[in-house]
Amino acid sequence: MQVIAHNPSRGIYPATSDYAHAMEVVAPRRLLFVSGTMGLDEAGKPGATLDEQLTLIWNNLRAILASAEMTVDNIVRLTSYLRDAGFAEANQNARLAALGGRAIPTTAIVAQTLRDDWLIEVEVIAAA
Repeated sequence: MQVIAHNPSRGIYPATSDYAHAMEVVAPRRLLFVSGTMGLDEAGKPGATLDEQLTLIWNNLRAILASAEMTVDNIVRLTSYLRDAGFAEANQNARLAALGGRAIPTTAIVAQTLRDDWLIEVEVIAAA
């Protein structure tokens, strides 16, 4: 499988260093669509802080990906649902750390989550 980032230099605003306008996935054998994943521990309890929830989210995503014999390197698309726009920078930093700085197409949306103590939810698409 090959992935090719597409960041046109004309006719659109420039992509930033942490994000790609589009990702072409050439000849994938498998696609994995991951539901919105929250910062909950194994007992279903949310982390007490945003940083704790971000750590749990990425640990949970790694577990889900591993169950499909994938890693975070297979993620080709990510959407974050933030309870507060003020969470954007921490979310970006956690994503960049988890992906080793690899830029992928991302979207962040400010939305009300189903419970007040769920601060963020992340869904991904992975390809192998």
